[in-house]
Amino acid sequence: MSYRPFVEYVVGAVIERPDMLEIEEEVSGNVRTFNVHVAQEDVGKLIGKGGRVVSAIRSVVSCIAAKSKEKAFVKIVTDN
Repeated sequence: MSYRPFVEYVVGAVIERPDMLEIEEEVSGNVRTFNVHVAQEDVGKLIGKGGRVVSAIRSVVSCIAAKSKEKAFVKIVTDN
């Protein structure tokens, strides 16, 4: 089961420019990794103060994956 639509929805709701959102999904066995690319000005909004926003997104996605006995990770990719 793919959680990509959920990740797109949640991240798109947080950032200012959802048209610049790109998500790459990598699957290796029962592990899914979502590499999230956003506009440079949205990186700070997505990470949040002290990493709280991205931590919350990671927790929810991880919990959803656990119901299917999978693991899921969300990574924010910066172009630095």
